[in-house]
Amino acid sequence: MGEYNDQPVIITDLPFSGDADEARLHQLGYKQELKRGLSAASNFAISFATISVLVGITTTYNTGLRYGGPASMTIGWLVVSFFTSCVGLSMAEICSAYPTSGGLYYWSAKLAGKKWGPFGSWITGWFNIVALFAGTASVSFSMAQIIQVIILLSTGGANGGGYMASKYLVTGFHGLILVSQGIINSLPINYLAFFGNLGAIWNFLGIFVLMILIPTVATERASMKFVFTEFNTDNGAGIHSSVYIFVLGLLMSQYTLAGYDVSAHLVEETKKADQGAPIGIIASLGLAFVTGWAYLIAVTFAITDISYLLDVNNDAGGYAIAEIFYLVFKNRYGSGTGGIICLGFVAVPLYLAGLTLMTSNSRMTYAFSRDGALPFSKVFHKINKQEVPVNAVWLAVFIAFCIDLTSLGSQVAFQAMVSFATIGIYIAYALPIFFKVTLGRKSFVRGPFHLGKFSVLIGWISVLWVATITVLFSLPVAYPITEDTLNYAPVAVGGVLIISICYWILSARFWFNGPKTNVNVEISL
Repeated sequence: MGEYNDQPVIITDLPFSGDADEARLHQLGYKQELKRGLSAASNFAISFATISVLVGITTTYNTGLRYGGPASMTIGWLVVSFFTSCVGLSMAEICSAYPTSGGLYYWSAKLAGKKWGPFGSWITGWFNIVALFAGTASVSFSMAQIIQVIILLSTGGANGGGYMASKYLVTGFHGLILVSQGIINSLPINYLAFFGNLGAIWNFLGIFVLMILIPTVATERASMKFVFTEFNTDNGAGIHSSVYIFVLGLLMSQYTLAGYDVSAHLVEETKKADQGAPIGIIASLGLAFVTGWAYLIAVTFAITDISYLLDVNNDAGGYAIAEIFYLVFKNRYGSGTGGIICLGFVAVPLYLAGLTLMTSNSRMTYAFSRDGALPFSKVFHKINKQEVPVNAVWLAVFIAFCIDLTSLGSQVAFQAMVSFATIGIYIAYALPIFFKVTLGRKSFVRGPFHLGKFSVLIGWISVLWVATITVLFSLPVAYPITEDTLNYAPVAVGGVLIISICYWILSARFWFNGPKTNVNVEISL
């Protein structure tokens, strides 16, 4: 087995077919239950569709523009891309060594050693799964908001008597979106591969078309100086420090460049997994860096008045990027129909990103349940005749909808979802990397993909970056601080941490020993 010859394995039951992927999965303690029908290209496509820079930038452009400004978005994208590449490389290296759908929490269990493995696995798993629930909710809720804006603009806009769907109707849209995504996720994996490929192609072509179309159609364009040096100091948030504003604006980029752990969660369904999944992580991130920056610059060059784009009284109701699309075509042709079509074009990959994120969510739920870490684990570990963890899929649908219900009380809830989805998932990314460069530094046995002598350095850069953004994205985004301006992200992060630790102390430490094997093996990793 090449890199794994020094790992003694005794398999005493459940003989496997001789397939290298299945053999490696047996070495890690699991039998093949999910259908292994994805190629490395399909794994990459689903990962790229989940990251979906077209979606991430479009749905959080308001955040970047309001709290940061053009410079924070364009220059900030490069900063975030560099550090995110370190995180992605470190994750790809670990994924190559431990190709199981448990991904992050399994890695923590093995890398933290016998003493700290169960606790490290527990904390990592809970941050991972809660962040995935929040991410699934936020992406599909963004789809519902896009529908709301499309309807508004199609009926005349806010200033032309257009129809603004109520928050209750938006919640209804969200529910229908989630149910349809749940139905598709209940189908065999080859259908998901098709939608993943479609999402990847649509994202790439969409960015290519929009980055040419928007600046070309625009009758007025911002200057190079504006795009790369302008900070939104007149944001009405009581913040005037350019450094502070730059930092807050990074959230848009970091939120967008997340979700690539789906490659790891689909590893048990990927052929040549210890190479295909790492390639999926690295390739999807690399393409996201380039295409995302190009799209971001193209859209930002069409800005002429930041305050108007963010004004709730504009035609798009304050949805900045929708207003940019609408105005670009209206100013050129006298009608904003072209902008509405562009917005509809973005809605397709937004739907597909929510679809593939739900796939990642359900696989994590399946794996965590397989190891008995969730309540009613036996229910959520079940797979149907199509070899799909269907109960885990519908749990993702239900919880995502419940999270959305908080938006009925305040729109601050959406910002909290975005912040926690970003911070929570990156904490889950960083924990196994931290264990690898500390407790597991000497015992880690690398797989076919590895970073060689740069492994430890890149690992520490990754850990320190995540620690930094955890603090930065927990800072207040507006002053004075009120219940409507409070950044609830640290409350959410602290809540998950406290609840998971208390659950561990009071109960889980007595029965959770980390990932459970479901084949009779003796293994030393």
